[in-house]
Amino acid sequence: MPRGRLVIVSAPSGAGKTSLAKALVASLDDTVLSVSHTTRPRRESEIDGVDYYFVDKAQFQRMVRADAFLEYAMVFQNYYGTSRDEVERQLSRGANVLLDIDWQGARKVREKMHDVYSVFVVTPSMDELEKRLRSRAQDTEAVIAHRMREAAEEMRHYEEYDYLVVNDDFDLALADLRAIVTGRDRERRSTNKELVQMLLQDAESRMTSKHMSF
Repeated sequence: MPRGRLVIVSAPSGAGKTSLAKALVASLDDTVLSVSHTTRPRRESEIDGVDYYFVDKAQFQRMVRADAFLEYAMVFQNYYGTSRDEVERQLSRGANVLLDIDWQGARKVREKMHDVYSVFVVTPSMDELEKRLRSRAQDTEAVIAHRMREAAEEMRHYEEYDYLVVNDDFDLALADLRAIVTGRDRERRSTNKELVQMLLQDAESRMTSKHMSF
């Protein structure tokens, strides 16, 4: 059986990478989202082995010492990690595996795995990114400003990725991502490079403006 593709998908918060990844998995039988291990308590609606593998900190740390993770990080006092065995199991059975991780995690995965494809998702403008963050109606002004500053930092690493996908029209962005995951892409390094340079300039000017300072 042909080995599946391992695809990293990263993006600033609000760019829509998780929605794209979930929509792609729902539309392709042979594509899955990697299930992470976490020490975070399980919520009532969550299923162990489906949403996450829920483990205690002692078990997680044993896995770290055994080099069982392709990447891991602590977020709000809880650990999250991508199991090498879990990813290998899916790839070996022919499934394409999506990793929804940030640029730091992507670096770690590239160090440990060969034949990794990586995609960076952006919005068509910083105004659109801010609009999407506000439309979620779940963050304070301070949090939105923080996420916008984080977006500028994350976009500085776009050149580390093989592909750039602009999530302007969701269906078109989904089609672009599907072509990458299924191997129908024509070339790496999308021509969207100029757009990201523009977004970076916009983000940096916002960081020095009054409404971005807290």
